[in-house]
Amino acid sequence: MSKVDAKILVLDDDPGVLYTANMILKQYFQTVITEKDPAKLDFLLNQHEYDVIVLDMNFSYGLTGGKEGIKLLKRVLEKDPKAHVLMNTAYGDIDIAVEAMKEGAVDFLVKPWPKEKLLATVLAIYELSKSRKEVQELKTGQKILMKDQQKELSDIISVSPVMKPIFHTIEKVAKTDANVLVLGENGTGKELVARAIHNQSKRGNENFIKVDLGAISATLFESELFGHVKGAFTDAREDRPGRFELASNGTLFLDEIGNLSLPLQAKLLTALQFKQISRVGSNKVLPLNIRLVSATNMPLYQMVKHNEFRQDLLYRMNTVEIKLPPLRERKEDIAPLAKHFLTTYTKKYQKEKMRLNETTLNKLLGYSWPGNIRELQHAIERAVIMANSPLLAPEDFLLKDDSIEGHSQPESLNIEAMEKTAIQNAIRKAGGNLTQAAIELGFGRSTLYRKMTKYGL
Repeated sequence: MSKVDAKILVLDDDPGVLYTANMILKQYFQTVITEKDPAKLDFLLNQHEYDVIVLDMNFSYGLTGGKEGIKLLKRVLEKDPKAHVLMNTAYGDIDIAVEAMKEGAVDFLVKPWPKEKLLATVLAIYELSKSRKEVQELKTGQKILMKDQQKELSDIISVSPVMKPIFHTIEKVAKTDANVLVLGENGTGKELVARAIHNQSKRGNENFIKVDLGAISATLFESELFGHVKGAFTDAREDRPGRFELASNGTLFLDEIGNLSLPLQAKLLTALQFKQISRVGSNKVLPLNIRLVSATNMPLYQMVKHNEFRQDLLYRMNTVEIKLPPLRERKEDIAPLAKHFLTTYTKKYQKEKMRLNETTLNKLLGYSWPGNIRELQHAIERAVIMANSPLLAPEDFLLKDDSIEGHSQPESLNIEAMEKTAIQNAIRKAGGNLTQAAIELGFGRSTLYRKMTKYGL
């Protein structure tokens, strides 16, 4: 008979009771911890989260009023309000039982108890504890999942030859638990690749949890990823699992991994190395069982050379590396992607009769798409919303002039003016990310700051 994977704590000053309870319960439960010294209660509560706590009412010789047990019960519930406590006494005083139940005990057991009575009571409380935890985790998880709800993303659409090796890699790596790093420009479909790996893996029926590291402040990093307990900081009004916990048995997708500062990289590396985390404000260690997929548009290898990204973290993340080509290198995919987005948005905005004419499609094919697939998607959506005719014309697409993307000649040949313009263009291209702009320019970050001050940027 396989044992129930649960932790039971029995606290009683009678060695005989502890011995008997241990003999009975360890046949059915994975972990049974017994202790006769009530002074060790805090230590024990810090070590583990228990499914059931069996707590004696009286510890001092000659006392039968149960006040010691009530005091310990309060301490247990103060440290863990969700604890399921079974009070245990040799004196069947109904008043003590009522008081214990009012204070939060789940049930009350009078010694000496028959073996079957102890086991049945502990099993019943364990099932209650388990169901309440599942409900709470579901509620809390739904709150977070609603924010980055699993979008209804289609399969990766491509007929381009350059994508065939990528599909092959996805198929092979999905069957393993290897960590994957997805590289590519913004809008190339890195999240789609991560979801494809998850959906084709043995974890496909479990959670896929996305974390946009570029949108999480340094102060909230640990709380968001590792979770927190009630009271850990000012706004911690309830226990909250982190993204690592929510991704348990599933896939954790860390997007914009290149935006992490070095101190936060160290914390992430520690969690991945030891495969365990602790919620903020708690000493309890939670084991990790996740599949990690990371993504970035930043040049991580150059950042390693400039000591802006940890080499050990990079190696930890990229057991397998997938580099996505920009849309300008897979022109064959522009037409099928455009038609896919057109179908999606004409249905969404109830304009199903809209079509792309040949001239318009040629305009889309001739554009360089610096924003890649995401830019194409937004362009189609805007055209569907704004167009007055069911036939989308070239003028319905307000595309950037490709000459802006660095092809035009500089207005001045003055070296400093050219350098200032180059810095402005690099910062604009990097979306304001100075680290990435510095790498683009071939500067160190401190050099970039100095030149920005010089040019008043």
